[in-house]
Amino acid sequence: MLDQHTKDVVKSTIPLLEAAGPALTTHFYQRMFEHNPELKDVFNLAHQHTGGQPVALFNAVAAYAKNIDNLEALGAAVERIAHKHTGFLIKPEQYAIVGGHLLATLKELGGDAVTEEVLTAWGNAYGFLADIFINREAQLYQQTAAKTGGWEGTRRFVVQAKTPESTVITSFLLAPEDGQPVVEFTPGQYLSVSLDHEQLEFKEIRQYSLSDAPNGSTYRISVKREQGGKVSNLLHEHYQVGDIIDVVAPAGDFVLNTAAETPVVLLSAGVGLTPMKSMLNQLLSQSHTANITWVHACEDGAQHSFKQAIKAKRDVNTNLESYVWYRQPLATDLPAEDFDFEGTVELNNIAESIVPNAQYYFCGPIGFMKAIKQQLLGLNVPESQLHYEVFGPHADL
Repeated sequence: MLDQHTKDVVKSTIPLLEAAGPALTTHFYQRMFEHNPELKDVFNLAHQHTGGQPVALFNAVAAYAKNIDNLEALGAAVERIAHKHTGFLIKPEQYAIVGGHLLATLKELGGDAVTEEVLTAWGNAYGFLADIFINREAQLYQQTAAKTGGWEGTRRFVVQAKTPESTVITSFLLAPEDGQPVVEFTPGQYLSVSLDHEQLEFKEIRQYSLSDAPNGSTYRISVKREQGGKVSNLLHEHYQVGDIIDVVAPAGDFVLNTAAETPVVLLSAGVGLTPMKSMLNQLLSQSHTANITWVHACEDGAQHSFKQAIKAKRDVNTNLESYVWYRQPLATDLPAEDFDFEGTVELNNIAESIVPNAQYYFCGPIGFMKAIKQQLLGLNVPESQLHYEVFGPHADL
């Protein structure tokens, strides 16, 4: 455990951290990649270019300093990050590298304010937190490997099918090359794919939500082609049926967890429908008895993925209802046939489906999720019943 003096010294640096802001973690990443370029094979460099990862790390560092007297408050964040780390196959020895660069960054940016006492306190605090992550991640690795169909590291999968779902999203059905079972997952979790391709400067790992219910033999991911996205475009354009992809076992703490008699509302925008599709398929396969409401928003009919699949499920499941918003419908998009509402999602239009005892799962762009959260709170849904996933670096809504 950390002694009180260490905690007090760390807390005393909060004004310094806040004054530096994300520039602190931007410097940290630049320093780390300069001295340890091999870590470019581990980190998602796209998130460095957008600035999302430095901001997320800064928020995590600041939250740790502010809650160092009450680490239980960080339990959910630790679990989320530990799952992310297992998807990137983070190793215990890498924590020492990160810690060294973090302390060096504090010294380089903090100047005289960062004394040896401050460095010692932050070194102890970082080491304590690193041990928590190392131990939790070891548990996750071991638990997954011990399950039927489980494995450690990467495993070779064959692209068994490649299916366009819309103009921007394509599904990849992946089957293990060895023909053995695959470990079960909980709907909402993601799969990490590791690509080492001649068109990539570094090995790249990306995490994609699983978009179908677990079946013990294959996985399905549905990938959006991102403008300028090296990995997504590579998958869309070059990976075909029969190609091999290295895969890390499923992970993630955004999971479907609800009783059969509890109503469920699944809300998504754009590619955020991928974990929702997995949840929906699981609910229906388990004969969920309560109402299920599917809410989806996208640009137009050309970008509407799984449209026919959802219609078919609604036609044969009386407890399933769906509502679709198109932001700017095409001339060929038919109201009441292809979509229900135009513009952005306004839950007041379906207020009868927003019941206070339901569990709400939502995923999509940050702006969409912030709006959904505020609308649900405004409709008297308790915050404890709201569950969401951010693609990429985490952000609070």
